[in-house]
Formats: sequence, structure tokens, C-alpha cells
Amino acid sequence: MKKSISILALLCLSLVPVSAKEPGLLPAVFNGWEINQQSVKTASDPSSADPADFAVLKEYGFSDFESATYSRNGHTMQVKAARFNDASGALGAYTFYLQPQMAAEKIGDEGASNNSRVLFYRGNMLVDVNLDRVTAMSAADLRALADALPRPHGSVSALPSLLQYLPKQSLLPNSKRYIVGPVALERLGVPISANLIDFSKAPDVEFAKYRSAAGDAGLTLVEYPTPQIAAERLRAWQAALPGPAFHFRRSGPILAAVSGDVDDGQAQSLLASVNYDADVTWNQATKPNRLEDRGAFLIAEFMLIGAVIAVGLILGLFFGGFRIIARKLFPNRGFDRPEEVEIISLNLKGRF
Repeated sequence: MKKSISILALLCLSLVPVSAKEPGLLPAVFNGWEINQQSVKTASDPSSADPADFAVLKEYGFSDFESATYSRNGHTMQVKAARFNDASGALGAYTFYLQPQMAAEKIGDEGASNNSRVLFYRGNMLVDVNLDRVTAMSAADLRALADALPRPHGSVSALPSLLQYLPKQSLLPNSKRYIVGPVALERLGVPISANLIDFSKAPDVEFAKYRSAAGDAGLTLVEYPTPQIAAERLRAWQAALPGPAFHFRRSGPILAAVSGDVDDGQAQSLLASVNYDADVTWNQATKPNRLEDRGAFLIAEFMLIGAVIAVGLILGLFFGGFRIIARKLFPNRGFDRPEEVEIISLNLKGRF
């Protein structure tokens, strides 16, 4: 009987579809667009996503990749999605591929378009879309696509704090770049070399271009784990890059360098806009814990003893004074013993 049940269980398991798997990066449908299952391609090798710059994707923490073709009412769109270990990686890859001529779009966390090509990132995913035709509903369709993507949770969704220190005034559109490794640094032409930045110290790098009276200036921000490391790197920068071509400033763990076509006054003004502001959380008690303060416990104990003695004296005075007054006002009324009190005695003398 047990053998027949086991055989039946195996037969039932064999009927489970072998094609069932975890959902991919891209949704099956969104806003009426349906995926062509025959076009779906997945890979975990960054060279499959970008054969030319796969090393850059690897620096940003590339995880996996999926591409597919969607169709709706005779129109198609090609969608490529790359997932990274965290949102910082997706942001960095987005800034790496961002082109100066692209127009900003409110798609995902940040997006831009160039005619039929749309680039955006959402959470820890970077999406590159090519439309066969741009319509008035294209932006709404892509926002629906962004909302249908898997969302990261916890620290995976956190963005680098260095972004908040980049000045906004005179910033050239689509010029900011977030960098975490030497390959992207070289490909993007950042004027500070990888040796001077020293990526073994785990820094975050932000580069952007600004409009000045003389031309375009470049601002490089590098945030190190500690101010001590930043101070040591600043001395190395000043020794390796002397002269008027570079202007430096340190604010806490952040190093700032201005280069390019900019005069001294504008360079100093741009550097002055970078000010590190540490977030301090007061999580330590400012007063001793009474449960752990032995001195306070002894003082409280003596205060309690003194209070008990004071209460006893007050009650004693009150009770004794009441009896004295009662004796004066109401003699022989039971408030006191009479002066002559009979004593019962046993005359035992001579009995033994």
C-alpha cells in the first residue's frame, strides 16, 4: 500500500509544468503592451549587456540582464533591463550612458530621452528603451513599465550621500557622473587620475561640468570614509597637480577639485559651495541612569530615612500634645491614668 502511494505521488509531481520559474526582470504586460516570449533573452555576464563597456558595468555591481520585445496595436518597443547589486550601481550606470543632448523625463527615479530612445533607472535597475514610434502616450507607457519593475528594499535602495553636495547653480545639463572605479573614471575623462583618487580607500566620486565666464569648468568631488584619509589624499593631490590649473578644497571627508576654463574667483566660489554637513544622532544619555547611579541611590535612601523620622516626630508631637491638652480640659475622662493606681500584689514572702 505504501509503495503504491509513493508511485502515485511521483506521478503527480511529474505533471507539474517544468517551465514554471521565478518571474524575470521585465513584466509580461503593462499598459496594454505584451511581451514576445520568443524574444526574451537573459544573461548574468555583463559582456552580454554591453560588449564594449562590460568592465564598467562590473564596477557598478552588475547582477543580471534581460531584453525583450513588446508589441501593442501593431507597434513595438525594444526593452533592455540591467539589474545591479544596489541603487547606487544603477544610478552610476545611468550617468555613464547619459548623453548631453538628451532631454530630462519624469520616468522612474530619473530618466532622459533622445527621440525614440529612452533611458531611465528605477531602484537598482537600469532600463534602455527603443520605440518604433513616439506618441503622446509614450511617457505614460514607460512610467507604467517603471512601476511594474521589481523594487529593492532596505539598504539596496539607498543612494550615495555625495549627491547632495554637488552645487546646482550653473550646472550643465546631463553632465553629472557618479563613479566607483578606475575604468569608468578613465572612460569619462575625469581630470583626477585613479592613482591620485586611490580606489583602494573605497571612495565615492562625483564629476560634473559647470558654465563659467571663460568656458566650461569641471568639478570633481571625492568622499572618503574618514576626514583623515581625505587630508592625506589632499596633500598627494597638491603635490602631483601644482599650479593654477587646479583649485582644491577639503570639507570633512570630501575633497573638491575645480579644473578647466575658469578664473580663480569663480573656482573659489564653486569650491565654497561644497560644505560637508555631518548627521549627528544623539543616542547617548546626557544624564546618569538612576537605576545604575549608586550615589543617587544612597542619597535617596538617606532622604527616605529622614522623611520617616520626620513623620514619626510630627505624629509623636501631635499625639502627645493632644493627650496633654485633653488631660487639662477633661480630667479623669479616660485620657490618662489616675494619680493613685491600685497595684495587685502577691504576698509570697515566707511561703518558700
